[in-house]
Amino acid sequence: MNRAQKEELAASLADKFEKAKVTIFADYKGLGASDSDELRKLLRDNSGEVKVVKNNVIRQAVKKMSISDDAQTMIDGLVGPTMLSFAYDDPAAVAKIFHKFSESHEAIEIKDSLLGKDKVTSADVKALADLPPREQLLGMLLSTFNGPARGFVSVLAAVPRDFVGVLAAVQRKKEEASE
Repeated sequence: MNRAQKEELAASLADKFEKAKVTIFADYKGLGASDSDELRKLLRDNSGEVKVVKNNVIRQAVKKMSISDDAQTMIDGLVGPTMLSFAYDDPAAVAKIFHKFSESHEAIEIKDSLLGKDKVTSADVKALADLPPREQLLGMLLSTFNGPARGFVSVLAAVPRDFVGVLAAVQRKKEEASE
């Protein structure tokens, strides 16, 4: 690959870094071609993408970006073969797939990665993978918003209910007294 091609690849990679919500870095040494293709397909189905790029090209791509100092230090310290996985829509879905795939394939080892333009550890990527699906999180959020309103309505409903209960008790007492 000549210099112009590397610069073009670095510019393309910088664009991917900008668009991605999460970029997972992994060591893939020893991963077979069929396994690699399987991972690519799984991620492609979930708005993700996999690239295998030389570390120098990654460093060249992030030079043009404004990322955190921790992220810059992490990228400057990259050694060995690096596989990049970009998540464009749902970061948790891509992290789940990548984490599950890495558990079943010993050749993949998740490294420190990027969440937006900030560095996250491999443990943070696992925590992201453990998150419930987006729809479930939205449901939980909606339930949290509805909680105070539901409580307020039940308090308002308690007043007439208790009043009717008191009236019923008074009526029973009068009926017992008249007998």
